[in-house]
Formats: sequence, structure tokens, C-alpha cells
Amino acid sequence: MPQKIKQIEKLPIINDYIFKKIFAKRGNESILKDFLIGILEISIKKVEVQAEVSLEKQLKENKLGRLDIVAILDDNAVVNIEVQVLNLCDFIERSLYYWSGNYYNHLRAGENYQNVKKTISINILNYELFEEGPFHEIVKLKRDYQNKILTEKIEMHFLQIPKFTKEKRGVKTKLEQWMQFISQTNQKEVKLAMKENKEIKKANEEYEYLTGDEEERRLAFLRDKAIRDEASLKETGRIEGKKEGIKEGIKEGEKRKQEEIAKKLLTKNIAMEEIIEITQLTKEEIEKL
Repeated sequence: MPQKIKQIEKLPIINDYIFKKIFAKRGNESILKDFLIGILEISIKKVEVQAEVSLEKQLKENKLGRLDIVAILDDNAVVNIEVQVLNLCDFIERSLYYWSGNYYNHLRAGENYQNVKKTISINILNYELFEEGPFHEIVKLKRDYQNKILTEKIEMHFLQIPKFTKEKRGVKTKLEQWMQFISQTNQKEVKLAMKENKEIKKANEEYEYLTGDEEERRLAFLRDKAIRDEASLKETGRIEGKKEGIKEGIKEGEKRKQEEIAKKLLTKNIAMEEIIEITQLTKEEIEKL
């Protein structure tokens, strides 16, 4: 009988190592540009991905280093793209911190503040950050007065994959096409998206290559493991902290109970030595009562 060929399990595109390999690789600028046009709904002529240390080196030397994408659009806007697989409960604060870093880092020393580039933060999340609202939310800095925009140079996007899946979107818009490809939850729609959009077809070819390459799979696995280990450590710390809090609460409750007993005994003029023996409180603690 012919031997069955074991099918290789595909790595998720939302693994940030895989994501960056697809969208930030030199030669794949057209893929990134089309993706950003879908999100931002603007015309983009040129996308320049910022050069940095190789992904492989980052992973081997610092497994939990950021694997985000920083790109310049038409020489006048900075875009930072980050993928977040697990909810570590501090993402809004982290996102603001990363946004602010990109905002001031692209202003040269001595340059006028008016020349600072528009900074856009794009966050792709594999969980629901907001209970209410659509899968794609845009955040801008606004005044209280009539909700007027304070500046157009601040913009944050949150793309929540589970919400997109729940909404059962098709591939009518460019963003929907890309979300189908990234989520990989509906293969029928993914195939339709590739048929409608040549850049998604190109991205899928890159994805297929990464899935089949043993070394790429190993590095992506290391990245995924490091993230999950970090989440596990945080959860363990949270549980241990909760247990410790419960212990302290019980201890505090028992002490209060003994204090109440001591108060009653004091009203009955029971000898101090007897109250200490009964309640296990110190003489100083009883005197304070």
C-alpha cells in the first residue's frame, strides 16, 4: 500500500514572526502597500520598510524582542504595525508607548516640531480588546468641545480578528480581503480573496513557502513558545498573588475576630493574662483596644 504523506500543519499568519516575514521582506513592498491601503483607505505611492537587525538574530538573542513593522509612507507618515496573539492585559498602554516612541524618534535634533511626521499605529489582535464596537476601530486625539480633532498626526487602528470572524464578512472591500487572508478561518473566502487581489495571492505564495521551510517553522515555533511562556509566567504570578492575597485576607479576618473577642472579655474585666491566652494577641495589641 502507498504510504500516506504526512500533511504539514500550517503556522498561523498571526504568528508575528511569520507576519513580518510576509509583509516586511524586501521585495514584498507591494504586499504591504496594498494591505495598508485597505486599512487606511488612502492613496499610497511608496512604502519604505525601516531597516533593522535580522529577525533571526532578534529571535536567537532576545526571544521576546518586538517583532513589529515600521514603515514610511510617501516620506510623510510613519506606520507601526504590531500583531498581538495573546491578551496580556496591558496592550493599550503598550500601544501608546510604542506610538509615542515612533512619534518623537522620527524628528531630527533641532528640527521644528511642525515637521514631525504623522504617526499611525496599527494593531492586529487575535482577541477582542473592546467588548462593544466593530472589528476595526480608529482612535484619534480629540477635544471635549464638539469632539473636534486636535491633530491629524495621531492615529491608532485596532483590528480584532475574532470580531471580524463573528461578523461573517465577505471580501467586498480590500480590508475584508486581507482580514480573510490573515485570519485563515474561511478557506472559501480566502481563495476568493486571492482571486480578487493579486497581492494576496503573492502573500499566500510567501506564506506557503514559510510553512514548508523547516528552519522558518522552527524560528516561528520558538517565537510562539516564548510568548506563551511569558503569558504563563504572568498568569502564574497572578494566581500566586491571588492565593497570597487570600491567605493574608484570612489571616486579617482571624485577627479581627480575636480582637472582637478580646473587646468582649475586657468589658467583663477578665485578667489580661487570660485574654492573651484565649486570643493569642499580644499585650500591646490588647491595650490598643
